[in-house]
Amino acid sequence: MVDLNATLIAQIINFIILVVILTWVAYKPLMKALADRQARIADSLETAEREKTAAEELKKEYQEQLAQARTQAQAIVEKATKLAEQTKDEILQEARAEHARLLKEAQQEISRERERALTQLRAEVVSLSIAAAGKVIGHNIDDSVNAALVTDFINKLDEQKLVI
Repeated sequence: MVDLNATLIAQIINFIILVVILTWVAYKPLMKALADRQARIADSLETAEREKTAAEELKKEYQEQLAQARTQAQAIVEKATKLAEQTKDEILQEARAEHARLLKEAQQEISRERERALTQLRAEVVSLSIAAAGKVIGHNIDDSVNAALVTDFINKLDEQKLVI
């Protein structure tokens, strides 16, 4: 059995006094510090969760904005491509019209030059024919009569050439 002597009783009393002092001095402040720490950790976790949620929402908004920006960029590129295509078609159409106009002008100019050359050629043929006829005949008849005769002759030759 246990021997109860004064030393054991003094040790029990000392232990109880120590437990009371430690409870009052160490346990309550320690428990309070642990409770405060637990509250801070809980607040930190809540704050972290809120920030995580906010970050996810922000990320979602950024992704939506990025998608909108890509859509707008694609629309701008398509619009620019369409505008470039229209501009190209307009330039080609203007170039074709200018080409046709220049070709028509060139053909008209060629036709005018041909007529002018034929008129000059006829005039020279008339002059040469009159000079040759004058030398052959030996004397010069009236210039207007000579010109009429040669012109009539050339016209008959033109008609014969057209018939042949």
